[in-house]
Amino acid sequence: MREALPQPASRRNLLDGGYTVALLFLAIAAGYGILASEAPASPSAGKAGGRPVGALVTPSAAAPGPSPLASIPDTMRAPESPRPGGTRVAIARPPAVEPRPRPEARPTPRPAKPEPAVEFPWPSPTVTGKVLDNDRKPVAGASVVVRGVEVRTDADGVFKLEQVPPESMLLVKLPGFEKVLVPPTRGTVEVVLKPQTIKAAYLTYFGFGDRGIRTRVLDLTARTELNAVVIDVKGDRGWIIYQTEVEQALAAGAQGPATLRDFDGMMADLKARGIYTIARIVTMKDNILANARPDLAIIDTRTGKPWVDNEKLAWVDPFREEVWAYNIALGKEAIARGFDEVQFDYVRFPTDGRLGAAKYAKPNTRETRLPAIAGFLERARRELGAAGGFVGADLFGYTAFNENDTDIGQRIEELAPHLDFICPMVYPSGYHKGIPGHPNPVVVPYKVVYESVRLIRKRSGANVVRVRPWLQDFKDYAFDRRIFGITEVQAQIRGAEEAGGAGWMLWNPRNDYTGAALRSKAAVAAR
Repeated sequence: MREALPQPASRRNLLDGGYTVALLFLAIAAGYGILASEAPASPSAGKAGGRPVGALVTPSAAAPGPSPLASIPDTMRAPESPRPGGTRVAIARPPAVEPRPRPEARPTPRPAKPEPAVEFPWPSPTVTGKVLDNDRKPVAGASVVVRGVEVRTDADGVFKLEQVPPESMLLVKLPGFEKVLVPPTRGTVEVVLKPQTIKAAYLTYFGFGDRGIRTRVLDLTARTELNAVVIDVKGDRGWIIYQTEVEQALAAGAQGPATLRDFDGMMADLKARGIYTIARIVTMKDNILANARPDLAIIDTRTGKPWVDNEKLAWVDPFREEVWAYNIALGKEAIARGFDEVQFDYVRFPTDGRLGAAKYAKPNTRETRLPAIAGFLERARRELGAAGGFVGADLFGYTAFNENDTDIGQRIEELAPHLDFICPMVYPSGYHKGIPGHPNPVVVPYKVVYESVRLIRKRSGANVVRVRPWLQDFKDYAFDRRIFGITEVQAQIRGAEEAGGAGWMLWNPRNDYTGAALRSKAAVAAR
C-alpha cells in the first residue's frame, strides 16, 4: 500500500480549520432541527384556542369542522310513561358530553398541606375521647376511624377505640363538618368539629382531563363560593378516569380512552387549593362490565344478550353482589387516591328502554328492589366509611314525594340510614308531572328545590345523613325550553339553603356554569 506523503504544515492547518467549521455548522443545524420539531404548529397552540374568557373549550376545538358538542340535542331524553299506581318517575338528567380527549399537559403539583406530626405514641392501646361542635355541645353519631376500624360517638359525644396502633392518627368525621386528623396525645382526646358547607360543580370524564374546561371551573372555585368538584371516576359508559389497579376493571377493559397519567399531580393541585373532592361512580349503568361479563348483566329475553336502555348502553344486575363488590372496590381506590367522598349515581333499577324484556337474577318487585339497593349502600357505607371517606347517593327528585320506591328501588326511609349524603336530582325540568300545586315546575324553581329538600330531610328522621341536592344549570328540555340563567340558578340555591340543605351541586353536561349567579368569596366571608 502506498504511504501518504507528508503534508506541508500550512495546508494541514487549513484542513483542520475547515473540519472544525463544518462540525460546528452541523451541530447548529441539528439544534435548530430539534427546536423546530418541538415548537407548536401555530402561535396559538397550547392556548385555549384564542377564545374569549368564558367560551367553551373542547378537546377538538383547534380542528376544522363542527364541534362535537353541536350535535348534542337540547332534549336529552323523552319523558317516561306513567308508572302503575300513579308513581311519579323523574326524567333522568341530561347525559354528560364526552368529546374526544386531547393530549394533557402535566400540571405542576402544589405542595399538599402536611399532616399533623406524630411526636410520641399513644400511651395506651385503648383511646377514649369526646367530639364537640363549635358551641362545645356533644356530637352524637360522629365517626372515629383508625386503620380501617370505625366507631361512632354516643349521645354524649364519647367514643372508645381498642387496640389502637401506637403511632396511628385518628380521623374524626361527620357529614356537614370538616374532617379532623388527630395525632397521638397523652391525655383524653377532645375534638371540636367545624361546620362545612359543600358547594360543588360537576366535571365530566373528559372535562376534568381537558385543561381549558378544568381551568374554567377551577377559576370559579377561586373567585366564587364554589369550594368543591364532583369528578367522574367511573362515568356513564363505565370508563375509569385514572390508571386503576382494580383487577376486575382491568379484566373488563374499563381503562378508558382518556386515562389521565398524571392524575395524582392533578389531585395534589386540587388539595393545595383547598377544594373538597367527590368521586362520582356510575353504578348499575355500566356498558363495559355488562358486555365483558354478561353473567353480571341484566339480560334481554329477546336476544339473550345484555339488555340496553334508550341510549343503547347496557346495565348490570343490581341483585348481583359481585357488582356491588366491584363498585365498592372502585370507591376504596378513589379514597386511596385522595377523594373526600364517593358518590354513587345510577344506584337504581332502569327506567327507560324495553323494561318488559329485562331479566334479572331475582323477580323485579318492590319487595326485592328495596333490599337490593339498600343492601348495596349499607355495605358500601360500612367499607368506605372505615376507609375514611364519606358516601353519598344520587336519587330521583320524586323520591321526596313518592311513598313507594318509585319503581327503581329508591325510598328515603330505607336508604337514609346507610348514607352520609342524600343527593337528590331536583332539576325542575325533571319533574315532568310537576309537584303538588305546580303543574309547570320550571316556573317555580325555588319551590321545587325547597319542597324536595324539606321533605327528604323530614323523611330521613334522626339519621346523621345530610341532604345536598343537585341543581339545574342547563336549558330546560321538558316544558318551554327556557334558559336556566342567573335568576333560576339563584332561586334554586336559595331554595336549597332555606330548606336546610348541607350545600348544593351544579350540573351542566358541558361543564359550562353560570358564574354570575354565584356569590364572590368576599361576599360569602362578609356574611
